[in-house]
Amino acid sequence: MRKKLQEMLTFPCYFTYKIIGLSRPELIDQIIRVVQLCIPGDYIPQVKSSNKGNYLSVSITICAKNFEQIEQLYNEISQISMVRMVF
Repeated sequence: MRKKLQEMLTFPCYFTYKIIGLSRPELIDQIIRVVQLCIPGDYIPQVKSSNKGNYLSVSITICAKNFEQIEQLYNEISQISMVRMVF
């Protein structure tokens, strides 16, 4: 999967992460903080709440210079305790 994704992308490119996490106000702040540390910039995530309000879906788009940035950020976001899935 990794090799196929690498072949599909031409850098620099925009890449969107979709993150599912617990519905807590600090989730969005933590995601933005991690993204800012890896790839500084102005980010305005799109946020949607689940039907029951237990989870948030957060989409955030970055401009990646290489595949390593995409991987690093994926791993960093995955380490946030309130995050349940990153794709």
